[in-house]
Amino acid sequence: QVQLVESGGGLVQAGGSLRLSCAVSGRYVMGWFRPSPGKERGAVAAIGLQSDNRTYADSVKGGFTLSRDYAKKMVYLQMDSLKPEERAVYYCGAARRYTATLVVKEYVNWGQGTQVTVSS
Repeated sequence: QVQLVESGGGLVQAGGSLRLSCAVSGRYVMGWFRPSPGKERGAVAAIGLQSDNRTYADSVKGGFTLSRDYAKKMVYLQMDSLKPEERAVYYCGAARRYTATLVVKEYVNWGQGTQVTVSS
């Protein structure tokens, strides 16, 4: 079973930036998620096995950038221009497929989460 370990959360002022990291062994589609109204985990962004295959939730387009480094076995979520309402525990997930997807049920493995706090 794949193990995922998130890091990089913390406290930042509104308008600031954070970079979340997820350590993953193996080749999986990777996604980032956070709770959203009515959902335990709402999709934020996902990246396919090909690094240029990425998709984002409408709410984060233009502000968040997802990337991966196979050599380092890491997936990164760069979050810029953070807003207070984006405060949440962020989770990375792994899906056994080829292309990126924001469909939560496709993800079968999860990390423990990392807290992001944005002060106003």
